[in-house]
Amino acid sequence: MKRLPSAAPSGVGVRSHRLSEYRGCLMVFERIQSAASDLQPRLVAWRRDFHRHPELGFEEHRTQQVIMDKLADAGVGEVVAIPPTGVLAIIHGGQAGPQGLLRFDMDALPIQEETGAEYASVIPGRMHACGHDGHLAIGLGVAHVLQAIRDELHGSVRILFQPAEEGLGGAQACIEAGVLESPRPDFALGMHLWNTRPLGWWGITPGAVMAGSDRIVIQLEGKGGHGAAPHLARDVVLAGAYVLTALQSLVSRHVDPLETVVLSMTTFHAGEADNVIPQHAVMEGTLRTMKRSIRESMVSQMEPLVQQQARSFGCKASVTVTPLTLPLVNDPEITASVQRVHGRLFPEAEQCTSERVMASEDMAAYLEHVPGCYIFAGSANSARGLDYSHHHPRFDFDEAVLSPAVTLMASAAAVLLEENP
Repeated sequence: MKRLPSAAPSGVGVRSHRLSEYRGCLMVFERIQSAASDLQPRLVAWRRDFHRHPELGFEEHRTQQVIMDKLADAGVGEVVAIPPTGVLAIIHGGQAGPQGLLRFDMDALPIQEETGAEYASVIPGRMHACGHDGHLAIGLGVAHVLQAIRDELHGSVRILFQPAEEGLGGAQACIEAGVLESPRPDFALGMHLWNTRPLGWWGITPGAVMAGSDRIVIQLEGKGGHGAAPHLARDVVLAGAYVLTALQSLVSRHVDPLETVVLSMTTFHAGEADNVIPQHAVMEGTLRTMKRSIRESMVSQMEPLVQQQARSFGCKASVTVTPLTLPLVNDPEITASVQRVHGRLFPEAEQCTSERVMASEDMAAYLEHVPGCYIFAGSANSARGLDYSHHHPRFDFDEAVLSPAVTLMASAAAVLLEENP
């Protein structure tokens, strides 16, 4: 694959993560905040355009072109298309320094929108129901702001618009394309609009903040028969019911109660007629863990338990566990720097340092290689009915979050790019 262009030389060698506050932070923060505020009408317009034209993972061709056009409008000179649908913009600062990566996801979901908004999706069965349209607008805003103050920045910033976050491996595809090379970034930042929290709330938590996820598929094989003669069959429905019950014991009786694990079996398909005992059954579900050691323990115990339950009813079983994402772990020192920046920018806002959720995010793939911080930005407004959860057909958020989100991301990047004293 064609290699990406190299960022400007850092000139600082291996850096400590004991990052100082930006020496000119007050003046720079004021410029960033003012520029982001001025951008608010354009942020809303960009977001609504993306919302009207949602595209699924690895199909974001229109989105890719719009992003590249907007980056050109901002004067960003180094913009690279990441096959098949990603975009990487590189902004070189006026002074030597480290390298930063800011990541924003792009893809929509296969959901029929029911918001009734005037900017609702025009594509049937497709919807931005997770806020990625807002993330795209924020990323473009950050690019505009950092490009405008580039002469005052240290080092370089890579702004990555990543396709296919929704379980399709977009982060890994971008890593394989070289976004963490030439040279490797010193830090990475990401952000998610969070509709379970109100506008004005921010989650900036050190350590594990989002779970790793695995897809589980269990196949059962028995012996079909007439529903009136169950003794002549080997009932996969009954076996499956016991399997589902037994699986919950892995969490309740094999994991320390102080650890965090979720095991949810969410589908069970067997049979087509009310008087026929089926021969096959398939169950699917998800495993969410905050620690690799807990994940490995759960996976190692799952198949023997399932097979044991199946055998007790004369059935056979197989278990397939497919890793999807790693746990998302924020670096404590990078996170502390972001917390300080947030406190300077929004001293009256609520800053939560303990928000952890069992949802997953492939931003974790970057943070496996590069220290960084993933930020939650409260985006709900119950008074306006903008408080439906993510992936709901009536999901929408308060667009007033866009300008502050740009301010925080751009300001945090400026601070983290500052050389150590």
